[in-house]
Amino acid sequence: MPLPKITRLPSARLLSSIHHHQLLLLPSITPLSVPKRAVSQGEYRRPGQPKEHKFPWQGINFSFTKGLEGIKKNFTLLKKEFTDPWIGPEGKPILEHMLEQNRVIWEFRGPESLEQWTVSSDHEIGGQSEAFLKLGRNNNTCFLYGTLSSTPPKDGETRYSGYCTMRSKQQLMSLDRKKHYDWSSFNTLHLRVRGDGRPWMINIATETYFSHQKDDLYNYFLYTRGGPYWQDVKIPFSKFFLTSRGRIQDDQHPIWLDKVNTIGFTLGDKADGPFQLEIDFIGVCKDYAHTEEFAYEVYKRNPEV
Repeated sequence: MPLPKITRLPSARLLSSIHHHQLLLLPSITPLSVPKRAVSQGEYRRPGQPKEHKFPWQGINFSFTKGLEGIKKNFTLLKKEFTDPWIGPEGKPILEHMLEQNRVIWEFRGPESLEQWTVSSDHEIGGQSEAFLKLGRNNNTCFLYGTLSSTPPKDGETRYSGYCTMRSKQQLMSLDRKKHYDWSSFNTLHLRVRGDGRPWMINIATETYFSHQKDDLYNYFLYTRGGPYWQDVKIPFSKFFLTSRGRIQDDQHPIWLDKVNTIGFTLGDKADGPFQLEIDFIGVCKDYAHTEEFAYEVYKRNPEV
């Protein structure tokens, strides 16, 4: 027996038609996505430039003379690695190393000390900022100077610009293995600087365990007073916060002091004009009055119930 046909009321047909038209007029709503750090991050490529397709061996310089110099250098470093542990850590007596409370890591006392540093700016990506590095008066200090310009390059894609940076080179051991600084027995960064009143950013890079962490940096601020007088700056390592490609991370943790690779200074205060920063030395010290372990909130991954 066929089922009876059900006739809709006019009011029900009108409500159904209105609801159908509302769905057509509403824009498509996409679910909110939380920005996450990319697992695979490639090398930086200037906007507007085509990607270069090269084989890995095309960038290698096959030189016999350079190969002999590399072998001699690696054997010298390898010999030092074997002899230093018999004297003490880093070639110092073991008693001096145990009682050490202050250590100068970088000091500028000659032209060879500048070879441990590299200078860069947004000029490499088409910007107009310039930075230079030279020895100060009497060849006893490092003098970083230049001009900062926040004008972005005219490539149609880059919107922000204006930075200058100075960074120490990665120290290498024999066979091009990375050499790390062990600052685990210290808790404070000690600098003697003389600036022009601009705020700088101190960047410390440590060894990472995963490839997507290669852009992680620990940062804190360096406020210079300006004027002719030197200032001794002491910054506890507990104040440094974690960033990745200039973005502060939610998951914060103390800096890994046992495997420090490089340290750098970045200027990007958007104040166009000349700048200068003079550095006498960069060291670490042990401040027994500072007992803070970490200055920022740490989230528990698996909170207790």
